[in-house]
Amino acid sequence: MAVSQATNVVEKAMGHLEGGATEQDMTNPDRDREKYADPSGEKMKALVWNGKQDVQLVETYKPKIVEDRDVILKVTGSTICGSDLHLYNGTVIELQKGDILGHEFCGKVDSVGPAVKNIKPGDRVVASFQIACGECMYCQKKLSSQCERTNTNKVENVMYGGRTAGMFGYSHFTGGFAGGQAEYARVPYGDVNLLKLPDDVPDEKGLYLSDVLSTSWNCVVDTGVKDGDVVAIWGAGPIGQMCAEMSFIRGAKRVIVIDGGPAAWRLDLVKSKTPKVETLNYTDLPRGTSVTSKLKEMEHGGPDVALECAAGEYAKGWGHQIEMALGLETDTSEIINEMITSVKNYGRCGVTGVYVGFTNHFNIGSLMERGIRLIGNGQAPVHLYWQDLLKMLQDGSLDSNIMLSHRISIDEMDTLYKKFAARADNLQKVFVQTKFSGPPAPGTPELTSWK
Repeated sequence: MAVSQATNVVEKAMGHLEGGATEQDMTNPDRDREKYADPSGEKMKALVWNGKQDVQLVETYKPKIVEDRDVILKVTGSTICGSDLHLYNGTVIELQKGDILGHEFCGKVDSVGPAVKNIKPGDRVVASFQIACGECMYCQKKLSSQCERTNTNKVENVMYGGRTAGMFGYSHFTGGFAGGQAEYARVPYGDVNLLKLPDDVPDEKGLYLSDVLSTSWNCVVDTGVKDGDVVAIWGAGPIGQMCAEMSFIRGAKRVIVIDGGPAAWRLDLVKSKTPKVETLNYTDLPRGTSVTSKLKEMEHGGPDVALECAAGEYAKGWGHQIEMALGLETDTSEIINEMITSVKNYGRCGVTGVYVGFTNHFNIGSLMERGIRLIGNGQAPVHLYWQDLLKMLQDGSLDSNIMLSHRISIDEMDTLYKKFAARADNLQKVFVQTKFSGPPAPGTPELTSWK
């Protein structure tokens, strides 16, 4: 938490960049009720960040329309993502106490700003996790995650040499926007950042167009998975699971999913849903056998493609654990190095798991000498893919239900964070309902309660 506080101070001292096109740093209407809260005084439930591994469900004010292209949603579904754990664990900087979390949500339109013409009250919609203006250089190419005008954070710009779009519920580092783990949400540029959901796509499917489906598809497509490839995937969470399914859709010959430790149960889950998948539990490898050597044993020369669907904050070896604890690196290079050394010469490695800063002991020699292509897949440009993915959900060529394991109430969202972080209760992908949600769609989980 001290790092977040320090970077907040630095950002305040430096000041934001110029060129912002929407109101930022409004992560909870309660921060300025006159400016951001609905004049009716209506309250809502929302999950807020209070510190490292400390989230809490609170009552706060319903947001109001602030700008002409705003849309206010009644949230009918949200979820938790592995990326949320980076906030929960304090890896992502510039969080402030009371920030409303959640970057994946869908809902019904409650009200629209006067400039919004393509969305009306009552429409069922899903929000992209990024906030795009629809007009800048990147938005014109539908590279919505890199919008130039919705995040003027200077710290990110200095660290990365550029910055991403603003993102819902993901700290002031990405603009400072209130998230959707709440009963209401304000969507800036709602005419751009909302996709209408047809009647044949229930919330339990449409919700996941906001991030996980688009992110998985981007990982597979951007890394160039093609017909006949052998693909290895690090991480059997929802992203890894959907990347496996999508790799087969793209023509992969074999897909090997790697996981272990307290998350090893996910390998059996993925295998049960997609029987063609092969699995590798790294904790079961005999002494002297590495992930790299096992993959080369399973496939001559190693896989053609490696996909990183885990993240850089989970160090396995004591060396990286110490360096991360001392602040000598923010991310471990262990998985990246395994990928580089595992693939065939001239193989392709795509990084979709979140890495926030700097790493040590990177095997640049293998990368250069063997011609390995290391591809940062970036925050997925949802707008580039979500219409095509919606059609795949409609025609049945893509089934998001294979990852959906639980349904819970927003009232138990704080408990969900603890259990999800512990890889407990076989939680894979969760649908979080609110008072505005309908009953579970056929074939989806019934409500689970831990009370």
